[in-house]
Amino acid sequence: MLENFAFGAEHLILLTGAMLIVSIVAGALSSRVGAPLLLVFLILGMLVGEDGPGGVRFDDFEAAFFVGSMSLAIILFDGGFRTPMSAVRLSWKPATALATVGVVVTAAMTGLFAHFVFDASWLYAFAIGSVVASTDAAAVFLLLHQHGMELRRRVSTTLEVESGVNDPMAVFLIIALVQAMTQEGGLSALEAVLLFVQQMGLGAIVGVAGGMILAWSNNRLQLAPGLYPVFVVAGAFVVYGGAQVIGASGFLAVYLAGIVAGNRRLRASKLIRRFHDGIAWISQIAMFLMLGLLVTPRKLEPDLGSGIVVALGLVFVARPVAVLVSLLPFRFSLREMLFVGWVGLRGAVPIFLAIIPVLGGVPGAMQFFNVAFIVVLVSLVLQGWSIPFVARRLGIEVPSRPEPEGRLDIDLPQQMDRDVIGYRVDAGSPADGTVLPDLRLPRRARILAVLRDNSVVPREKLERLIADDLVLTICPPEESFRLDRQFSARRTGRHREDVRLADFVFPADTTMRQLAHEYGLPVPGRDEALMLGEFMTTRLGGDASIGDAVRLGECALIVVDMAENKMRVIGLRLEASEEGELGEGFIERLGVLGREARQSAGRIGANLGRRVGFGRAKRRRAAPPPAPAEPPARAADPAPREQV
Repeated sequence: MLENFAFGAEHLILLTGAMLIVSIVAGALSSRVGAPLLLVFLILGMLVGEDGPGGVRFDDFEAAFFVGSMSLAIILFDGGFRTPMSAVRLSWKPATALATVGVVVTAAMTGLFAHFVFDASWLYAFAIGSVVASTDAAAVFLLLHQHGMELRRRVSTTLEVESGVNDPMAVFLIIALVQAMTQEGGLSALEAVLLFVQQMGLGAIVGVAGGMILAWSNNRLQLAPGLYPVFVVAGAFVVYGGAQVIGASGFLAVYLAGIVAGNRRLRASKLIRRFHDGIAWISQIAMFLMLGLLVTPRKLEPDLGSGIVVALGLVFVARPVAVLVSLLPFRFSLREMLFVGWVGLRGAVPIFLAIIPVLGGVPGAMQFFNVAFIVVLVSLVLQGWSIPFVARRLGIEVPSRPEPEGRLDIDLPQQMDRDVIGYRVDAGSPADGTVLPDLRLPRRARILAVLRDNSVVPREKLERLIADDLVLTICPPEESFRLDRQFSARRTGRHREDVRLADFVFPADTTMRQLAHEYGLPVPGRDEALMLGEFMTTRLGGDASIGDAVRLGECALIVVDMAENKMRVIGLRLEASEEGELGEGFIERLGVLGREARQSAGRIGANLGRRVGFGRAKRRRAAPPPAPAEPPARAADPAPREQV
């Protein structure tokens, strides 16, 4: 436990509070320079630790495992609680592939590096690979949103769902390998299969059932408002602990319970979400500070060079190959797959998983811990720091849509299926200066009252809305986004004011025939009568999102704006080298590259032959090359609709 400190509980409380305050302040300062917050928390823990100025010695792995388990349970439940079911439907297939096949491929390839770098046995090497194989939910949830970025929806939801469901696979692999290394006779294939079914199958059942029971109980109990968030947190712990007791995956169970409960109408839901936001932050800070305390930097030196080699192999080889293998059957562009491959963030989970071999009595288990910590540092420095830059370079970022700063949510009984939302009218918003009959409200939304200068404006005297008016509205939850657009001025991300999806934009009801005629696009005859929105829906399906693209020759059509899951604005990008769905287009491009490679090889062979005299006769018999055809006259460019 804690040594070198001869003080009482009050000093420990003081130290804990001071560490939390310093972490929060340092995190706020680091975000201004783009530093990954989790890296800051981890380094602060090391500074307080044995080799740092704080000099606190902490080496209790059992306590660390307990605190890490509770923290991860809260973080995973909160991540699931905030994941809408629409995101799950959009990305569960690719995310599941990444969380299963991707984890196995990553573990195997990283284990291959570890086998040669450490000259270790195959079981030991694959155990190292399994420890660092899964992405970290806390790192992904936080770093994807730390810089105010907005990513293509399919990409961001796939990364978030993957990070929530891939931990159980890594836990299963490391437990199976630890048992194989420590128990007599190893672990048979049948035992491994039964362990997998028990972990995943029971974990899914407990998670879904637990989430339904938790939501039902929350809505039936009559509690003081402040107790509802506490009740939900306690329910999350019961789901996690209950799954672990029966041998199931507690991580999978608590994440699924969060998804199920979070997508139901809950009593005091706004209060629950605000409370969970704070407790999830505390859990992340506490876990990273504790793991930083657990690490002794001077003990990392023997494994530092080898650990960096393994980390680089994971980042630049194992993760990209795993993503390619997992996502190839799905409709991801090459740019999207490159981004998913780069955002394989490692955080507290690998360090936490490295405690399992230590507690399991594996010989030389501290090497697992050292390698995991080195991998996490490399991942947070290389990948965590560069996410905004990579997103911009690959064109994965889309214009951000932050929630209105003046929005106020008021809870209603969950049976009403309505939300009461208050807005402070932003200057420059669509509602600013608009008369009420011209205000474009959703069909089932109503204005309840308008407050101006600390008094309610009578309806008969209210001609138009002005900036700083407080407007109380009532609407169904699914239409709140359209209300946000009416009362909020358009903003872009703090770091990125020139996010541009397309060169020109068009309404979704523009016909393909018009676009083909004006821009010379190769539109098939059967599609000329379709409107842009219909054409994009037939190519992308019903789950399209902003930033999704379809290639047309050398150009690309891109979804620029949506409302209520319908496309409103379609953009045209005149040059799109890697846009569009992967699928058959990717295979076709591979075929083209193969043909070009064969042609290049043939030309190189012919040139070599000519140099040694073998191609002379053939050159004499060869016909002169045909004269180049005259380039077609270029039609005058039509006037563009609108530039973005």
